[in-house]
Amino acid sequence: MLQLPESPPRMKTLVSVDESYELCRHLIAKYSTTFYLSTLLLSKEKRPAIWAIYAWCRRTDELVDGPASAITTPETLDLWEHQLESIFAGHPLDNFDVALVDTVQRFPMDIQPFKDMIAGQRMDLYRSRYATFEELYLYCYRVAGTVGLMSTSVMGLDNTKNTAPWNCEQQPYVPLEEEIALGIAKQLTNILRDVGEDAQRGRIYIPLEDLARFNYTEQDLFESVVDERWRSLMRFQIDRARQFYRKAEKGISYLSADGRWPVWAALMHYSGILNVIERNDYNAFTRRAYVPQWQKLRSLPAAWMRSQVL
Repeated sequence: MLQLPESPPRMKTLVSVDESYELCRHLIAKYSTTFYLSTLLLSKEKRPAIWAIYAWCRRTDELVDGPASAITTPETLDLWEHQLESIFAGHPLDNFDVALVDTVQRFPMDIQPFKDMIAGQRMDLYRSRYATFEELYLYCYRVAGTVGLMSTSVMGLDNTKNTAPWNCEQQPYVPLEEEIALGIAKQLTNILRDVGEDAQRGRIYIPLEDLARFNYTEQDLFESVVDERWRSLMRFQIDRARQFYRKAEKGISYLSADGRWPVWAALMHYSGILNVIERNDYNAFTRRAYVPQWQKLRSLPAAWMRSQVL
């Protein structure tokens, strides 16, 4: 009987670029309504690219915080980093990758911030406490500050503002510290908003030195104690987050004209969570702080005005 040769393994057929971007759009619309609203203010060219970046960041975060996080190991993150390298080499391995491959080709960017974010997820595998703010800052940079560096490649810079007309050789100012500051501010806001949920998972992201400063213990936190010690501690944390928001504001004017409005909107919406925490009497254990959709929409004209004059 004639023996037919074995067929080569069939390559997985991935979705089209447009279909992949739609997958990314759906993901951000489902899991981050605040950020999704701000992306709709971008141009049609840049909007999908931000969706692709967000989708990758979200999926990276899910490796250690999602439903399957219990089976995530350092080797899992090693494989994820190899997949990232394949994306930057132009070879998507799954349907979401298709959009990011296209984004990287249209808006050239450095792979390092993406790798730094994976390094931040590695920290979550073995750390549940941060002794000092310096230690927490590194974590916040990796898991959130990096997003500003990724996004600016898409947003672009306003080179007419960045250089003096009489000095064509002057290097344009790149607001790297300000871009990172916005991510740090958002992550600090997340920490304060989600302090109760994190405690249920045995995690404390507020620096232990700050707990000690206000004579508030880990046990107090696990028992959701809201007293004057806690309120003072939260005021201190909120003030720190706002300092990073103020630093971030100074860099928005250096972005391209069509990128300023959405960034101002995102900044105002996210920083508004801090106001809600204050209105909730700093009870972040049983009252989740969020900015209502109507309030976000009402703030858009103010965000637009700031994008024009600041």
